[in-house]
Amino acid sequence: MKIAVIGGGAVGSAVAYDLALRDDVEEIRVCDSRAHSLQVLRKLIDSPRLQPYQVDGRDTTLLAPIVEDCDCIVGCADPVINLKLAQLALSVGTHFCDQGGSDYVSDKILLLGDEAKEKGIWLIPDCGLAPGLVNILCLMGIEEFDEVENAFIRVGDIPQRPTPPFNFRVSTSAEKIIEDYSNPAVLIQDGALTSVNPLTGVEPIFFREPYGLLETFYSAVNMHSLSEHLEGQVRNLDLKTIRWPGHADQWRFVLGLGFGEKQSIDLRTHLTYRDVLIRRLRRLLGDEQPDVVLVRIVINGVLDGQKKTLVIQMIDAFNDEEGLSAIRRSTSMPTATVATLLGGGKLEGGGASPPELVLDKSAFIEQLIHRDLSIDKTWHDGWLLVTDTKEHML
Repeated sequence: MKIAVIGGGAVGSAVAYDLALRDDVEEIRVCDSRAHSLQVLRKLIDSPRLQPYQVDGRDTTLLAPIVEDCDCIVGCADPVINLKLAQLALSVGTHFCDQGGSDYVSDKILLLGDEAKEKGIWLIPDCGLAPGLVNILCLMGIEEFDEVENAFIRVGDIPQRPTPPFNFRVSTSAEKIIEDYSNPAVLIQDGALTSVNPLTGVEPIFFREPYGLLETFYSAVNMHSLSEHLEGQVRNLDLKTIRWPGHADQWRFVLGLGFGEKQSIDLRTHLTYRDVLIRRLRRLLGDEQPDVVLVRIVINGVLDGQKKTLVIQMIDAFNDEEGLSAIRRSTSMPTATVATLLGGGKLEGGGASPPELVLDKSAFIEQLIHRDLSIDKTWHDGWLLVTDTKEHML
């Protein structure tokens, strides 16, 4: 199959790298406007199957002849252009998926479902880590119960060697971090769909050493599709972001001073307070360091008349051999897997949907495990808390 990757940056290059390791992918066409990104990509991927194109992803007129005979288009550039790319996929008659990044854009893509269904094309946004992989893991776990009371998702990327005072690195997008920390989080509480303020609901979580005590809090990761799907099926469903302790307090202080606002600083400049914050985050906290992605999903429910807890956990650390950060691996592998499932004709019909509602979840997870993404499941009697410090939760 032939796959087109739009965007050759941190995630796009990792998606292309993952695709190059798959025997059923015969050609990978990567489009990026930056010559330097394409040069770095060639150093990362030494394969004749890689075909780089210096093309701006916003210019669909130039993109069309490049992608028209591809089996899937993968959006890995600025999330703002994903709607354009989905529309391009419809016009040339090929499948589309993206790594996510904009709730607004994802909602717009889902509105193209009727047209996609008529053409037998799949448009699947939000295929990265969160939303994406964690949604699939959560729903797959829920489906193993007879009844479900609670489903708690905890996910985050942290530096392995935190440096005070921030103990934090911008691993992907500074803009996305500010958006997630500024907008309400959607969840199910006491059986009803609701929203809460970001950076609230702080609680501890424990992982095995060297991580130990960490903190979690609400953030605006796109959970509304999963929440809407599960409303009426579970009593409580939420997602919290994992960080080193103190992170939520730091960000409440920064955003409380107004540095997340899109208001111009003064009449003499077009820069906003948010623009300045983004620039400083990139400059001071934007260097790539060894990181680790932590995922824990705790589901309480009833199976065969007994109260049970299913714990799904993933710990993925920086890969020295590949030279890829954990967040790049954990975002790119699910996205590349969706692309190959679509490009390989593994999903019949057509339409627009989040991945967790249409993919064969077992086949999806099997591919990730084959790519050395370690995902563990353990069953326990009774209902455990997501904050439990027992050895079996570490």
